[in-house]
Amino acid sequence: MVSIDDMRLAAALAQAESLSAAARRLNVTPPALSMRLRKLEHSLGSKLANRDARRLSLTAEGERFAQQCAALLEQIEALPDNFRAPGAELSGTLRLAAPFGYGRKHIAPLLSRFARLHPQLTVHLDLRETPWPDRHDSDAVIHIGSVRDSSWVARTLAHNERWLCASPAYLAAHGVPQGPEDLAAHRCICIRENEEDVTLWQLRKPGLSRAVRVAPAMLCNDGAVARRWAEQGHGVVLRSEWDVRDAVARGVLVRVLADWRAGAAPVQLLVPVRKDRSARVQALVGFLEGGRWG
Repeated sequence: MVSIDDMRLAAALAQAESLSAAARRLNVTPPALSMRLRKLEHSLGSKLANRDARRLSLTAEGERFAQQCAALLEQIEALPDNFRAPGAELSGTLRLAAPFGYGRKHIAPLLSRFARLHPQLTVHLDLRETPWPDRHDSDAVIHIGSVRDSSWVARTLAHNERWLCASPAYLAAHGVPQGPEDLAAHRCICIRENEEDVTLWQLRKPGLSRAVRVAPAMLCNDGAVARRWAEQGHGVVLRSEWDVRDAVARGVLVRVLADWRAGAAPVQLLVPVRKDRSARVQALVGFLEGGRWG
């Protein structure tokens, strides 16, 4: 007999890179999880996973079992919604994934308000470097940038340009770029994310388009770190408007080449295309679409 705990175990193994990571998801110790996995494999008569101290990979049977378990768990979690009386309080678990920086600054405070409105609901916020397409078992995903995936619906929550910025001290020492071609001679700070070509900066204005290849003086996969480096005078950074707007307002950073557009990266709420989308997800969509976005 396969229990719900067994199904949760299989789903956690499919979402984790190691046995210890899966154990953290289930709030158990790695030895306890390993013992549960051995018992499940013995019960099924199949090896579900290959594991060592650092890596975990599912066998073909394990992947098939985990997929079926995830589908069954989703149906089980949706049962309360199917019998929920109109106006009844939301319950169950809602899982939302978001990028680290934006998630901390904007999503976490909004989810705090959402949780107060629905005290019977368990809310999981999974902050990740790249929540899309590494979405795991999320009910919804916050993604910055465009997405093309027919199995998910994208709802734009906020328009978000990308700005070129540098500190007043840096510009005083190195001069202000007068055109995109000047950037090649400047110290530039690049952000490595989303598999983009981060050293090729595309700039446009009406009737003109320029692609500039910059040689990064500093490179990081954390946008907040890159912004702080720019504030400290290390160079020019190309960063999302949501992250640098306050620094520009305070005069800590200055926009350069403001008449050129560096491309939009809208804040998107991604939800699966499903007719039977849960009341929890529907409530989250309505709440976030009605929220104030910066």
